[in-house]
Amino acid sequence: MEWNEVKVVTATEAVEAVSNILMEAGAKGVAIDDELDFVNLQDDGFGQIKEERALPEEGHSVYIMAYYPNNAGFQDTVLFIKEQLAELEKIDLKIGKNELQINHVKEEDWENSWKEYFHPIRLTRFLTIVPYWEEYTPEDEKEMLIQLDPGMAFGTGTHPTTRLSIEALEAVMRGGEKVIDVGTGSGVLSIAAKAMGAETVYAYDIDEIATRVSKENIAYNAYASDVIVKENNLLVGIADQEADIIVANILAEILLLLLPDAYRNLKDDGYFILSGIIDSKKEELIAVLISNGFEIEQEKQMKDWVCLICTKNLED
Repeated sequence: MEWNEVKVVTATEAVEAVSNILMEAGAKGVAIDDELDFVNLQDDGFGQIKEERALPEEGHSVYIMAYYPNNAGFQDTVLFIKEQLAELEKIDLKIGKNELQINHVKEEDWENSWKEYFHPIRLTRFLTIVPYWEEYTPEDEKEMLIQLDPGMAFGTGTHPTTRLSIEALEAVMRGGEKVIDVGTGSGVLSIAAKAMGAETVYAYDIDEIATRVSKENIAYNAYASDVIVKENNLLVGIADQEADIIVANILAEILLLLLPDAYRNLKDDGYFILSGIIDSKKEELIAVLISNGFEIEQEKQMKDWVCLICTKNLED
């Protein structure tokens, strides 16, 4: 059987949205080729690749690849993808060229076509993302491994928004916390929280594919086997869970919808970590956070992406 590589030419801000469209169209995985991600990996010295590259120009293209069997239903798949990409043009999101390209891939090549993009990545001093199919030996006894199937998309750890979230978790966690991961995607943040010593982790996502993928990734990491994964729309209807930490790595427009429920579910001395925020949306989000009773404790930035660590403002 032949396979088809569907490549979308887009922009950094639209990576999550486009990836989700390709997964909804039936892809088993996506590969993301963003030069900005590569540069970000070089900044802190933890990335495993040390090749020198120039900073990409503003407005550079990002390529997202997905693979589909070349069967009778493929044209319907392409039509669905085109329709969904057209819908992105109607919202306030930088989508770049928003072009669709199709290439044929031989049976013996398709499975490894996306794997070439993924290798072990040292995210922080203590955490390393390792594709589940690769052998990797920790460099020291304190290094914790997060094994993932990165081709399942929804957050492989290499994107700045995910890395910022993990760094924020590392900054506030001390061990024994109850953590809620909203929009869990691949489950990488839930797994990272367990690696850092969280006692209980709840992982929520509205997408059935994402909850299935997160369960598969959690299974690769025995120490995270007790993460509770459920399908849910943000924190709607979750009224009986008070968390020490709530982390959400999703688009700023969706984060705005989460704030009232996050305030309700966060303990008075807890931390609310928000990522997935493009720099141009930061000030609007901060204003709404403050109006919803939060204080900004810390702001972390990696190139165009921002992560906020918030607490409750308990003063009258």
